[in-house]
Amino acid sequence: MLFNSIEFALFFPIVCGLYFTVLSKHQIGLLLLSSCVFYMAFVPSYILILGTTIAIDYAAGIYLERTTGRTRTLILIGSIVATCLILFLFKYYFFFVSAFTGLASLIGWHPEFPRLSIILPIGLSFHTFQSLSYVVEVYRSRQKAEHNFATYATFVMFFPQLVAGPIERPQNLLHQFGETYGFDYSRVVSGLKRMAWGFFKKLVIADRLALYVNDVYASPSSFNGLQLTIATVFFAYQIYCDFSGYSDIAIGSARVLGYKLMENFDSPYASRSISEFWRRWHISLSTWFKDYIYVPLGGSRGTRLSLVRNLLITFGISGLWHGASWNYVIWGLQNGMYLVFGALRGKARPNSPAEGGAAQAHWMRTAVQIGTTFTLICLAWVPFRANTLSEAGYILTHLASDWDFTAVKTQNFHLKQFAPAVCGVVLLEILQLLNRQGRLRPSLRSLAPPLQWMVYIGFILTIILFGVYSSHSFIYFQF
Repeated sequence: MLFNSIEFALFFPIVCGLYFTVLSKHQIGLLLLSSCVFYMAFVPSYILILGTTIAIDYAAGIYLERTTGRTRTLILIGSIVATCLILFLFKYYFFFVSAFTGLASLIGWHPEFPRLSIILPIGLSFHTFQSLSYVVEVYRSRQKAEHNFATYATFVMFFPQLVAGPIERPQNLLHQFGETYGFDYSRVVSGLKRMAWGFFKKLVIADRLALYVNDVYASPSSFNGLQLTIATVFFAYQIYCDFSGYSDIAIGSARVLGYKLMENFDSPYASRSISEFWRRWHISLSTWFKDYIYVPLGGSRGTRLSLVRNLLITFGISGLWHGASWNYVIWGLQNGMYLVFGALRGKARPNSPAEGGAAQAHWMRTAVQIGTTFTLICLAWVPFRANTLSEAGYILTHLASDWDFTAVKTQNFHLKQFAPAVCGVVLLEILQLLNRQGRLRPSLRSLAPPLQWMVYIGFILTIILFGVYSSHSFIYFQF
């Protein structure tokens, strides 16, 4: 079910009520059952696919702990292959079959492959990567195998982060399911505040911006350069508020129940370089690729050529992870090339100031760095969002042309909607700036309790009055 749905508005309070009262002694069983209900609200039969990956990696973890030598390595390889095979079948089968038949046709060969009537299970990539991290960490002896099947299944299926992360490491989350959590007023309130912040991002900003973005990107050739530029900038904030909003709701709902999930975003559009952006954006996935792909390949060690290879392979796979489409592969390689350029430039200028010292530079230099980084990221979002590569090419080549200020609105996005959309983005950036400076929470705490509640109630009213309630699913559900 969607977080922004009536079903979840009923589901979550019921789960919390049972969790803290009637079934407080059976919290793991309740969480597992609740997670199954949550997931089956999409396509019930796909719980069997998730159950299969859970069973494979649960058994692999136990046998990895019991065995040594070559057998242990074979178990690891078998677990990874079996889990990835499920992901390949449901997510990449058509993509690779299409690519292979296209290449084969160039030499006059026209092979036939079976047609499969399947759709991608919600969040398959996310819980696949979470399962893989568990197996690898057990293999590396950095995590003990979990012998309680219900506990391990809950680790993979935990409903707040089941379908779109954060992708948790077993060292952070698995042990938390061994604890019993009672009702704690301050923790519950803190979790609800975090959830409200996520709903603000999703309903007030992301879903409103989506009205404009969807119109323009559905038929880019029908719009002028100004509209294409606005839609591209709007999409940068749409995808950020959509995905980070999901993470906020996930982190907040888990906190209500007593669990701590990792932070997944850290004001990425305040980054001064592409490398800093990727340390702030989708942190759980970025660190996953770093630890399990980039570093094993050799990381930044070795020659410049090996560095280029490792970055492009890592980001090429990252693009493919996002979707079985050349658009995503190009998006990944584009970001990889940004990082290659930055890394080679840094190696060519060993005496240049460290990136961490940029905060002490003149504010204008910092503004230029942030603006340049944001522009590059926006250009990379174009192939990510465009329906086809040809449309992405059209958008990129027409962003700077025909800026007609008299023709800005679209069919579903009128001029009066620009004010709440832009004000929402500005408020987002102001609050994030205050939070980075450590001034937001102290300022709220300094207010008298009645004034604090007035601020919170005003924030909730803002969500109610300016939110878009068309049940837009979260963008990353498709991944």
